[in-house]
Amino acid sequence: MPGLNLTRVEAQERAALLEVGSYEVTLDLSGASETTFRSTTRVVFDAAAGASTFIDAVTDQVHSITLNGADLAPEVVSDGLRIELPDLNEHNELVIDADMRYSITGEGLHRFVDPVDQEVYLYTQFEVPDARRMFPVFEQPDLKASFTFTVTAPAHWTVVSNTPVASCVDAADAASGPAKTWRFDPTQRISSYITAIIAGPYHHEHSSLISSDGRTIPLGVYTRTSLAEHLDADYIFEKTREGFDFFEHLWNVPYPFEKYDQLFVPEFNAGAMENAGAVTFTEAYVFRSNVPDAMRERRVVTIIHELAHMWFGDLVTMRWWNDLWLNESFAEYTSTLAVAEATEWHDAWATFASTEKAWAYRQDQLPSTHPILAAIRDIEDVQVNFDGITYAKGASVLKQLVAYVGRREFFTGIHQYLTKHAHSNTELQDLFVELEATSGRDLHNWSKKWLETAGVNTLRSVVETDATGVITAYRIEQTAPESHPTLRPHRLGIGLYELTGSGLTRVDRIETDIDGASTEVAALVGKRMPDLLLLNDDDLTYAKVRLDDRSQHTALEHLKDLHDPTARAIVWSALWDATRDTEFAAREFAQTVLGNVSAEDQSTTLRTVLGQLVTVTGSYAAPDSRAKAREAAANAVWQLAQNAEAGSDQQFQFVRSFAALSVDAEHFDVLEALRGGNLVLPGLTIDTDLDWELLIALVAAGRAGDPEIDVALEKDHTATGLLSAARARAAIPDADHKLQTAHRIHTDESLTNLTVRNMGYGLQRALDTRLLDGLVDEHFAHLLSVWNERSYHMADQIFEATFPGALADERLRQAAVTWLGDHEDAPQALRRIVIENLDGVERALKVQRRDAEAGAEGAA
Repeated sequence: MPGLNLTRVEAQERAALLEVGSYEVTLDLSGASETTFRSTTRVVFDAAAGASTFIDAVTDQVHSITLNGADLAPEVVSDGLRIELPDLNEHNELVIDADMRYSITGEGLHRFVDPVDQEVYLYTQFEVPDARRMFPVFEQPDLKASFTFTVTAPAHWTVVSNTPVASCVDAADAASGPAKTWRFDPTQRISSYITAIIAGPYHHEHSSLISSDGRTIPLGVYTRTSLAEHLDADYIFEKTREGFDFFEHLWNVPYPFEKYDQLFVPEFNAGAMENAGAVTFTEAYVFRSNVPDAMRERRVVTIIHELAHMWFGDLVTMRWWNDLWLNESFAEYTSTLAVAEATEWHDAWATFASTEKAWAYRQDQLPSTHPILAAIRDIEDVQVNFDGITYAKGASVLKQLVAYVGRREFFTGIHQYLTKHAHSNTELQDLFVELEATSGRDLHNWSKKWLETAGVNTLRSVVETDATGVITAYRIEQTAPESHPTLRPHRLGIGLYELTGSGLTRVDRIETDIDGASTEVAALVGKRMPDLLLLNDDDLTYAKVRLDDRSQHTALEHLKDLHDPTARAIVWSALWDATRDTEFAAREFAQTVLGNVSAEDQSTTLRTVLGQLVTVTGSYAAPDSRAKAREAAANAVWQLAQNAEAGSDQQFQFVRSFAALSVDAEHFDVLEALRGGNLVLPGLTIDTDLDWELLIALVAAGRAGDPEIDVALEKDHTATGLLSAARARAAIPDADHKLQTAHRIHTDESLTNLTVRNMGYGLQRALDTRLLDGLVDEHFAHLLSVWNERSYHMADQIFEATFPGALADERLRQAAVTWLGDHEDAPQALRRIVIENLDGVERALKVQRRDAEAGAEGAA
């Protein structure tokens, strides 16, 4: 990693010198090499005469460099990461011929071999700084240019880029076997990080739509041939059309590119990437087995999220990465809005409240929290800021901004912003100029408090009533942590819910503005105190919520009777936040879940709450009561699975949760019987992926091992099967085996990104967490070497895989404290990872102590 960094100062200096016109990139992907490919790049650019600069190029070998007709010695000007460019002319032409390396880390040009048919599949992933791994480039978002790609590849492949194919002819001098050469139309002026090449024998299906300006936009959906039978292209086209129609009308700007391809690619690090006109997605979204409806909804949100980027991010791009949040928060907010209003997933805001907001609140309470508008000093800062602040908090704050300025005014301002700055780069103030013009609001103070400060506020209802239950006084108290003391203005709703024969239903609602430490709300005075008074009803603002005593009691007993899915998500979130903040004991949260979750019909909320149940009965439960808590939860969830509607999403999720919670012989007998077909739940199919989940639970329990894994892999010798087998083997309950697995993750550079991720999942699976004791020293011993020798994304995967967070004990806490004390000069991005892991352990220890106190109080 050293040497790969780019500072903001360097980027500003380079931008002041250069105006880049075009790139012509020629790739030869037809060779027999499994490690390198030929890349020849011609760049035309203007510069300040006599100046010197550099071009980014992560090369394996540089064959030649020609600048304005003069040859430069590669051994003098290239260090494998940058190429120095001395004594520039006003008008320049640079040609670089080099060998570049394929990646197995999901960065640059990633190479994957399908175990089913041994076919090779390639795709690019360039955000943030990885186009330089495929071709030399001035790698920063504000040096936009036109890109023309020419690719030679095996004749039976398909090659896709940002623009339509201009020509495809037989290759005259193919390096190995029959080949063709694809030449693509030049792109519009775009940033390098959204260029793309996807190549291989991809299966593809096609359709089209009519844009709002009358153009026919070709649509394509791609996946590996061995997954083709599982590709539901028609549904993907349908959601894409719904998103196009919604966005083109919402901000009254036609789709800005010539085509729209969506490609599902293997071993992808993220959910998707917004390459202009050629979006790449994780192929986990090609469903070969049953998945929770939460995953189906998430796929739709992701499809619409990436589509939103075509305007906000691709057409108009931030000048530097400090405004990354604008790209991601805007796409996250508008994709949820579009999914809720333009697709069948009408309750997308409930999903947002239960998952995205939880992610944001968790991230915002870490010691590493930062303002939404973060100070980005260099590329390493960018990498670690792809987090819950940039995405989820930013989107939450945008939702609050829309409530603050008005929806019509907000999107009128977006129209003006997109049209004024099309094909260029902007900063936050450029957006605010348009929003202030349309709304008449001064956003300076709003920005200071919401975008330029860190931390999350907590809002509490304080209610006074008379003897008849009529509210005589009501105020909202706002607090902030000492480390981030900003109190913010909030536009929010307050819902009044009553228990009736049909459930817990909203009977009244007010919307109001609050600010400061305490705000009186006169509109509630004189109203009868309801059974549930829900602060932040409809989830308009970003803040943790605490319920008053009466409302808390109602929630604990009757959450299952609350009809509105967003209201339920808000209450679940309030209880979870109170648990993490030690105001509500872990055992009480578990009891609330088991008493109410049977009626939760929102798949994402159900998935989130069941995941939280696993956490509270594991890491958050007092150590001496943990086994009992997990056993009780497993018993209850298995009963829920048996009672659930046959074939329902709830049934499926309860079975999966039961597998994750199982701790004793009776539980494992049930899993064996389910897997073997000796126990049948009506409507439940034990398909390939569920079979792996059951097997992994049995392996972790010592009820299965390598022989059973081998049999399962023989039946499912696919990419997913190999990953599942890696997870299963890492779950084998033997301390030495766990330690050897962690050591291999740290040292074996042949492991791919997703192999490491799945080995990590299995490694952390331990009924007896003492099996993870050996991982503590192993993890901290390799932090610096991994950071220095691997790419950022691979290092991050490795650290996540080997940090034994499930231990959540004092020894692990002390090891992290010691490492930080001994490595004060370590890179800040690396220290941030350790600090965040330490905070998770310290929070777990606090919650454990609170749970132990609750147990002692109950026993007394």
